Amino acid sequence: MITIINYGVGNINAFLNVYKRVNFPVKIAKNLQDLKDAKKLILPGVGHFDHAMSELIKSGMREKLDELVLEKKIPVIGICVGMQIMGNNSDEGTMQGLGWIDASVKKFDESKINQVTRLPHMGWNNVYPLRDNLLFKSLEKNAIFYFLHSYFFLCNNNSDILANTEYGGLFTSAANHENIYGIQFHPEKSHSYGEILLHNFAKL
Repeated sequence: MITIINYGVGNINAFLNVYKRVNFPVKIAKNLQDLKDAKKLILPGVGHFDHAMSELIKSGMREKLDELVLEKKIPVIGICVGMQIMGNNSDEGTMQGLGWIDASVKKFDESKINQVTRLPHMGWNNVYPLRDNLLFKSLEKNAIFYFLHSYFFLCNNNSDILANTEYGGLFTSAANHENIYGIQFHPEKSHSYGEILLHNFAKL
């Protein structure tokens, strides 16, 4: 069973539709009671770092999620801003993140980007895994996924970097520390590649 955290800043229905297509059971958590017996968690997110953190705290689920992820070691995957708030802090705001992965969120240096439209980084791009991991099982080494962001996840420990992507230089597009996963791209918008990745997470 996958539990999707609904704290008001993610496209919940898109994830529900993906798991429905692959016949995997899924539920939505809007409060503490909904987190009871959670086995795997998805933390989606779109928009501003501080807004996402504020809404998660307002939901009343923050402390319980810390317990599930850090103490009970339940697998969790953060997506886009959901990944970014797993870090310590962000150039985009002033609030502290969850601190689940030792990382900071930085804004892209536009002077290093060759595209006419520099930010946000929007559209399809390759994701290059740096090591074998079940999250990328059955995916090509240069599978493409859909991105939409102006800030990137900078891991303080190279061992936490799971995959890189090129955009004005290499940046971390997937991270992993123990039971904690983060991906900067949107698997729910990435057609078959995203469907495979989400199915892989369900089977971890």
